[in-house]
Amino acid sequence: MSRLSVLTFLFLSTVASIGLTFWDANDPGNGMTASAEKFIKLLDADQKKTAVFEYGSPERLGWHFIPKDERKGLQVKHMTEAQQKAAFALLKNALSETGYQKTRQIMELEKVLNEFEEGKGRWARDFERYYFTFFGNPGSDERWGLSVEGHHLSLNFVVNDQQLIGTTPQFFASNPAIVKNENSVGVKVGTRVLDIEETAAFELVQSLSPEQKGQAIIAEEALTEIRAAGEPQPPVTEPVGIRYEDLTSEQRGMLLKLVNEYINAMPGPVAKQRDDQLHFDGLNKIHFAWAGATEPGIGHYYRVQSPSFLIEFVNTQPDAAGNPANHIHCVWRDLRGDFAVAIED
Repeated sequence: MSRLSVLTFLFLSTVASIGLTFWDANDPGNGMTASAEKFIKLLDADQKKTAVFEYGSPERLGWHFIPKDERKGLQVKHMTEAQQKAAFALLKNALSETGYQKTRQIMELEKVLNEFEEGKGRWARDFERYYFTFFGNPGSDERWGLSVEGHHLSLNFVVNDQQLIGTTPQFFASNPAIVKNENSVGVKVGTRVLDIEETAAFELVQSLSPEQKGQAIIAEEALTEIRAAGEPQPPVTEPVGIRYEDLTSEQRGMLLKLVNEYINAMPGPVAKQRDDQLHFDGLNKIHFAWAGATEPGIGHYYRVQSPSFLIEFVNTQPDAAGNPANHIHCVWRDLRGDFAVAIED
């Protein structure tokens, strides 16, 4: 082996030993940077003041999915047609096709909410009331951030030197979880935007033996909300529930199917990095915890945790038509630090 080969081998071995993963050469950060530059060039001076903040702005670490009268960033409704096309082209680069379709469907559900509430709700329901915000100046050698947010959606990204280095918090929600009532806005009865996020979890918890349920079920009542909602960093607590190694082979497959649904909202290279980290941490360090009812239509909650990520899911609220436990909130967070900001020990 040549001296160069030896050095390369030692370097890569060191990288593997500390759990780092190189991004694929076709990192989505490249496409995001080009798309962001194109979008920003379409903005007028006033729009730029609304849409572009300093990278170090405290607003970068602010996120939430609740309805709000005001949010940071430029609203889709206030964009020209060309700007809207450029904005969603950017979002396509930031997500997988699956993640992008979920995002657009969540926006479309605002039409359903508006109809079911007969336009008389406390908050405006508008499928164009979503906001794009940039932090820093997208460029080939710059670090910059992107937030795409509105009711029931918060997606947050950091790109550094054209590499996508931060993708959390990743929050999706759905009201209704299952569209059960006819409507005139074109959303079919039976539409289920966050399908596998719920059905795979039910499949797993219902397959557990009484002894396994004793380990997995942490409370008879579901939590009413995900923890640390809107906070800049995730809750760092000891994992609870049943460990991966205490599941059967079939149940392990169910758990990985569930985790992969969250992983695969992101582009291929990001999904691969998450999966590589999952295996580097060790599958046996994954914990699955449940609270509440183990059948649909009654409040339920689950948590999946490993050393590097946290998933939380809650479905306790009725939908806009009054159907019980038909309103999902779910999130993927980075336990090493959201927003590409390391959590201090």
